[in-house]
Amino acid sequence: MDEDYDVIVLGTGLKECILSGLLSVNGFKVLHMDRNDYYGAASTSLNLTQLWKRFRGDDTLPEQLGSSREYNVDMVPKFIMANGALVRVLIHTDVTKYLHFKTVDGSFVYNKGKVYKVPATDVEALKSPLLGLFEKRRARKFFLYVQGYDENDPKSHEGLDLNQVSARQLISKYGLADDTIDFIGHAMALHIDDNYLDRPAKDFVQKVKLYVESVARFQGGSPYIYPLYGLGELPQAFARLSAVYGGTYMLNKPDCKVHFDENGKAIGVTSEGETAKCKKVVCDPSYLPEKVQKVGKVSRAICIMSHPIPNTNDSHSAQVILPQKQLGRKSDMYLFCCSYSHNVAAKGKYIAFVTTEAETDQPEIELKPGIDLLGPVDEIFFDTYDRFVPINDHEVDNCFISMSYDATTHFETTVQDVIDTYSKITGKALDLSVDLSAATADPEE
Repeated sequence: MDEDYDVIVLGTGLKECILSGLLSVNGFKVLHMDRNDYYGAASTSLNLTQLWKRFRGDDTLPEQLGSSREYNVDMVPKFIMANGALVRVLIHTDVTKYLHFKTVDGSFVYNKGKVYKVPATDVEALKSPLLGLFEKRRARKFFLYVQGYDENDPKSHEGLDLNQVSARQLISKYGLADDTIDFIGHAMALHIDDNYLDRPAKDFVQKVKLYVESVARFQGGSPYIYPLYGLGELPQAFARLSAVYGGTYMLNKPDCKVHFDENGKAIGVTSEGETAKCKKVVCDPSYLPEKVQKVGKVSRAICIMSHPIPNTNDSHSAQVILPQKQLGRKSDMYLFCCSYSHNVAAKGKYIAFVTTEAETDQPEIELKPGIDLLGPVDEIFFDTYDRFVPINDHEVDNCFISMSYDATTHFETTVQDVIDTYSKITGKALDLSVDLSAATADPEE
């Protein structure tokens, strides 16, 4: 503790662990502390005993669920886009050698009370029961445009400047119906609301293209991959990376208190009577509550089941996005399912999550549209947590605070926060131009 560090990182959540790994690789001297005696903080994975203790207190575990240690239940469940930013970070840091991934079986969207596979190419659009005959032709033309779009080749732009044209204007050129726009915008481009429609179309097209390329990457039914043994493996892998590059880790450090000088700049952290000095502090919102603001709340249901989600082609792992308009809500709802095939549950068992940005104080009622799609569940747990964003000026206090995890079941928003924070700390952009073939994933058995 009584040394000087470039950066002290507080909390071993996924964002903080990725940052400590990236900073260590970049030559920063890092001390990483956590008040808990386990890795992962808010984004940890729990075994069955831990899950029961958290939600049911001292209730006895039902024997029919199998052994506790066979379970790894994510507290922030998210899938990883096969060609997305997190995979690039994993390859950039060589963390892939510590992890084993599997492709996710299916990507689905909810429309008019039913669940459909998300068509991701011009060929799938022609086959999809989600679209009528004429709509199929229009959607096919749109997908051909996206698949052919190359930022550096003006011929592929068809006379449109996507920095000037809005997503709404681009979509209207192809005459797509509202339901089609709904699934493309929310289940493919992964926008969490409809604000994207009035922003430049370039970001929208690139996100749809990322989805299409990620589906093609492993030739699976979805663009997603997921680590064996759950997401709790990710923070530990990045912690290992940091340690290889000289990072120091201390778990079970209670009452971590950040110290500031007379100008309000962070200069060190005290725990158990010892102080470590530093130039910068990185942490999750719980370590500096006076420098964050509550902006919302996430509601979720955690369900243990003995079957896959119905109407998802018996997928062992799947994501179903319920766009906000389909539910008459302000924000989307997400279903996430994985199973024993990913080593996160006992044989024959499935873990499903229903999550959304809370709009009421009644998760049982609010999450019902998603829960109703699951069929019978063996056990269900309801939970809510507050979402915070930093309100400090990092240039004034040298504190870099991550945003709380949102309700999405993909990592795109999480990694963007990490990349932005890395740039603020180092003053340079993170180079994510990597050879994507360096990462592999096994198809589902």
